[in-house]
Amino acid sequence: MKIKAIKAATLLTASFLLFNSVGAGGAFAKSTTKSTSAKKVTLNVFQFKAEIAKDFESMAKEYHKQYPNVTVNVQTVGGGADYGAALKGQFAGSNPPDIFNNGGYQEAVTWKDKLEDLSKEPWVKNLYKDTEKPMTIDGKLYGMPMNTEGYGFIYNKALFKKAGITTLPKTLSELEDACKKLKAKGITPFSVGYGEWWILGIHLLNIPFAQQSNPDQFIKDVNAGKVKIQDNEKFKQFMKLFDLTIKYGNSNPITTDYNKQVTQFAQGKTAMMQQGNWTQTTIDGITKNMQLGVLPIPISNDKVANDKLPIGVPNNWVIYNKSKNKVEAKKFLNWMVTSKTGQKYIVEKFKFIPALKTIQGKNLGPIADDIQAYSKAGKTLSWNWFKYPDGSTQDFGATMQKYIAKQISSKQMLEELQADWDKHKK
Repeated sequence: MKIKAIKAATLLTASFLLFNSVGAGGAFAKSTTKSTSAKKVTLNVFQFKAEIAKDFESMAKEYHKQYPNVTVNVQTVGGGADYGAALKGQFAGSNPPDIFNNGGYQEAVTWKDKLEDLSKEPWVKNLYKDTEKPMTIDGKLYGMPMNTEGYGFIYNKALFKKAGITTLPKTLSELEDACKKLKAKGITPFSVGYGEWWILGIHLLNIPFAQQSNPDQFIKDVNAGKVKIQDNEKFKQFMKLFDLTIKYGNSNPITTDYNKQVTQFAQGKTAMMQQGNWTQTTIDGITKNMQLGVLPIPISNDKVANDKLPIGVPNNWVIYNKSKNKVEAKKFLNWMVTSKTGQKYIVEKFKFIPALKTIQGKNLGPIADDIQAYSKAGKTLSWNWFKYPDGSTQDFGATMQKYIAKQISSKQMLEELQADWDKHKK
């Protein structure tokens, strides 16, 4: 399927990621939305973010207290599960959700006939610049950005100090030198959760796509068959980084899931892990007040090109356009981002970097602090996986796991990634 009427995505700029700014509504603006439903309504929310599941359910109960006629039922499918497949199953059944998640770009095109137009909602005017792009089709906005996020190599400052690392690694050679110093002190450099297809096929593999001189054009050319992944220099460079993480990572990488990866890092058993600011609450729950920072994921020794973090909108809240409760669904989303209670959950409980100017994003933790600093400096890389053919990221992850297991060579891995892309493109 060709992507129509979506403007090519640009790198997220610092202008929409000045998260600490407070818009005209103040840090916790009062909501002007009131539920007028005279009958009992149940809103079904089907969401993927396992990290916020319990807090989101608590927030839903707060909404019910304020609006007793509306019950918000939250179902979460995440933490490594295939949310996309589960969502399709929901729509194949008799009770599709009223509110669900959509990543935007190609995913928005795929689901467009089920998405409600949210262009005239009151929160739209308060979005940071460019956060609307993933869900904009033909000039209409079909989703509300959940938040903004960034990722890289989160590192333990105490373990870096113990290993004598005084200069933070920003290139591939510097990263390898840091790994050697850590290993010499008996410290495992990386916690790698390569049992999760999304850590590989989504976040890690995004790096060589994002490092292209024009990621959108490269993706178009791959779709058109004009270029091949295995012939691209950025992907060849990427294999050196991939090998480095495996060599200096924990044992049994393809049986290490997300929870094990984050836990062993939070317990101080490893010095780095490839993750983002969404892990802050989990880390805090294991070890409070860890001194953390975020490093770029370098694939070469070009300091300028590599000293950047991938920053973007991870997902969006969307409303089923045939839902009998879509009016109440709109009111709930507006309450979530405008009420004092909703905003407090977003910042203090979810630890989200806000996508709206009217929500003050402070005290989110050291991971978010570094991500915001990179954003303000304009040192960002794009998020591209929502532009890939539907279903390809799962196969990318499986192919990369085959390489880790030494079932295929690096050349074969890149060739199989191309084959995975060709299998899914329409």
